[in-house]
Amino acid sequence: MMGPDVSWYIVLSGFLFTTGALGVLLRRSPLIVLLSLEIMLNSANLALIGFARHLGEHDGQIFALAVMAIAASEVVVGLGLIVAMNRSNVELDVDKLTTLRG
Repeated sequence: MMGPDVSWYIVLSGFLFTTGALGVLLRRSPLIVLLSLEIMLNSANLALIGFARHLGEHDGQIFALAVMAIAASEVVVGLGLIVAMNRSNVELDVDKLTTLRG
């Protein structure tokens, strides 16, 4: 097997996941929160692909493609909500958004 060892993929995946988690926890803009969630999902995909490559199986790669499709639909819905709120002059601060609460 050529290329980096699986430990490099896991270290990079952990770094990306930590960066995304910090973005979700520290930022107030819903757009930045969505982008941070995408970074977290992509880090999980990287870990899946790294383990699939290490084991010689293709299951992790197929599952990563399914996660990418779900992440793309999540971005479409999230960006649609953000644009709709921006057009109705709602203040886009995650801490102040309470309209979706039950």
